[in-house]
Amino acid sequence: MNTFELYTRWLERAVDDPDLVAELKSVAGNEEAITDRFYKELEFGTGGLRGEIGAGTNRMNVYTVRKATQGLADHVNSVSSSPKVAVAYDSRIKSDVFAKETAAVLAANGVKVFIYPELMPTPMLSFAVRALGCDAGVVVTASHNPAKYNGYKVYGNDGCQLGLEAAAHVLEIINGLDAFDDVKTMCFEKAIESGLVEYIGNDVIEDYLNHVHACSVNPVTSDLKVIYTPLHGSGNKPVRAILKKIGLENVTVVPEQELPDGNFPTAPYPNPEIRQAFECALKLAESVNPDILLATDPDSDRVGIAVRQNGEYQLVTGNEVGCLLLNYILEARKEKGTLPESPVAVKTIVTSDMTRKIAAKYGCELREVLTGFKFIGEQIHLLEEKGEESRYVLGFEESYGYLAGTYVRDKDAVVASMLICEMASYYKSKGKTLIDVLDELYGEYGVYLHSQVNITCEGVTGMQRMAEVMNSMRSNPPKEIAGLPVVAVRDYMSGVRTLSDGTEEPITLPKTKALFYELPDDMNAVVRPSGTEPKIKIYLTARASTKQEAEEITKKLGDDMKAKMGF
Repeated sequence: MNTFELYTRWLERAVDDPDLVAELKSVAGNEEAITDRFYKELEFGTGGLRGEIGAGTNRMNVYTVRKATQGLADHVNSVSSSPKVAVAYDSRIKSDVFAKETAAVLAANGVKVFIYPELMPTPMLSFAVRALGCDAGVVVTASHNPAKYNGYKVYGNDGCQLGLEAAAHVLEIINGLDAFDDVKTMCFEKAIESGLVEYIGNDVIEDYLNHVHACSVNPVTSDLKVIYTPLHGSGNKPVRAILKKIGLENVTVVPEQELPDGNFPTAPYPNPEIRQAFECALKLAESVNPDILLATDPDSDRVGIAVRQNGEYQLVTGNEVGCLLLNYILEARKEKGTLPESPVAVKTIVTSDMTRKIAAKYGCELREVLTGFKFIGEQIHLLEEKGEESRYVLGFEESYGYLAGTYVRDKDAVVASMLICEMASYYKSKGKTLIDVLDELYGEYGVYLHSQVNITCEGVTGMQRMAEVMNSMRSNPPKEIAGLPVVAVRDYMSGVRTLSDGTEEPITLPKTKALFYELPDDMNAVVRPSGTEPKIKIYLTARASTKQEAEEITKKLGDDMKAKMGF
């Protein structure tokens, strides 16, 4: 069908949601608006679905959610004789609605469903999958995107986001389905009454918190003061619970951002990576005067921090927190005698290489994986298969995601919040702030500065433009960037690392669309199309003796990369 035919069909059939009916009627005769809603279907991949909430095949709504869930139901029924699926959701607009629709479709297909009775963090979905012996899991969230977005993330029975093979099978099924005629569903309340859908109990929640607590390295001191904001999301209860569990009583929660609200009225971009998300916390800090500020994103898998230094609050990047946490865990556990023999940490290809030097200092093996926390989860699984899971100490990525412990297979802001607080307490007892410690690391290893440039490619032609840019960069790799020679090019799609003299070496990681340009002295530039948003991400790393010099280098790298890509 063409876009107008699809629009007409939806106008006739999409009657279950009054919001969709009103929206469809409001765009009647608007060719551009109709095309944007129907020119494609939301793409189902290893990250599930993500898109704007609204009417059409290119939007998140009850029909696209039902269709995706029918594909998942057929998949789990094909691999299990008595399949079980766990479901969770965050505070976003219609997250609870989409979660219940997911449960209803699964139940109608004979799949046993365990659903949390209220909003919960994404890592608690990963935990429930394994704790309840499920074949899959679904969490309805769009992570840290603005309020107009929602998403649908699918997990495998290992608690990781769905693998490539399973995702491909679900997608194959979805592509053969009609959203109106081929989807089975039933009343959610009847599914509860029949026992096909069951609420997850407090025992699972407490078990999760106990596993998080087991990752604690040191007790906190009573004088550490913290301001915490859940940014209207799902971290409010579990983060506060775990901080109380480790004995941290002096926690002030930002009142304007405490309760769930999918409109995010005080934080239009509920992303702890940006300063705007901390504005309410910074204002409160004027009277509370805390040591650190904590902010978790709506589904509480990421955490950002700001640290008081000389009377001001300095935001700390995801790479910097990753370096601090790795250094703290290795230093403190060695000091206490609890560091395992041959410890293992895992980072992504775009995460700071300063961690290599930190790991080497403590004899820690540092494994590198593709971007995406499921690849870190896979490394945990490999250790478990060998009975060596106790070797794992930390997994982390530059986008504010961290995991200590093997109890889940995704980044976890709950455990990260706990460790950040006890780390701040540990160094405070030594008369240092986290900024002081970071400066010491930079003095020892050099100043590693990381920046990111995002190039948005929205609209009908956006994906095509992204593909053209990536193909051009792949077929015509630069010999230099901002005057720095390209030492080697890693093409993760072809699986080849090509040195400047033409020598080729195989890359053992799975294929992905990323391009990695190695520059001298641990510097680099990485180009990667986002898997969840219509944008190309450019990751830049500079290393210098001073922060100012590093800033100048990253600016030049970013400007030259944009020019080379035609932006």
